[in-house]
Amino acid sequence: ADTDSRLKHNFGMARPEGYRKARRLMQCADRFGLPIITLVDTSGAYPGIGAEERGQAEAIARSIDTCLAVRVPLITVIIGEGGSGGAIAIAAGNEVFMLEHAVYSVISPEGCGSILWRDSEHTVDAAEALRLTSQDLRGFGLVDDVIEEPLGGAHRAHDITTARVGDRVEQALRELVGIDGGVLRARRREKYLAMGP
Repeated sequence: ADTDSRLKHNFGMARPEGYRKARRLMQCADRFGLPIITLVDTSGAYPGIGAEERGQAEAIARSIDTCLAVRVPLITVIIGEGGSGGAIAIAAGNEVFMLEHAVYSVISPEGCGSILWRDSEHTVDAAEALRLTSQDLRGFGLVDDVIEEPLGGAHRAHDITTARVGDRVEQALRELVGIDGGVLRARRREKYLAMGP
């Protein structure tokens, strides 16, 4: 809720150890037959030199591999920002939902603008080109459903938002729980292999 807290938690950007922990927890859930629910709100993985030295890319890749390997339902909700490999590392689910005003993209508009136009003033142009809104992504088939937020946004009414997310996750779980683990895993893999051109 404040700058000190955000600094302590790297502004929601996980280090390699975080992805390794997520991977262990997913494997544990798989072993005990427990569904996995991930809530994503990160601008991406922590970009520091130390994180790279400790294998950030490898940790992300193995986390994605674990998402695709588990035999239990895996449901993801993008609740704020879903950025880059740092988000997809825990978001490769059977069902992926987004809050109405959340964003999900391979790069931030600021990063995209600085790469394409060599100028951070093109952030708005980059955001439009990235098509990172929940409505755009639903239209492309990259997310399965958009969860409506209360008037003014999710932060204005946590209880309503939590209830809506819970209801949508419960509905998805009811549909997925009885399906054989091998079928769940195969469907998840097919879903991601079919994305893109």
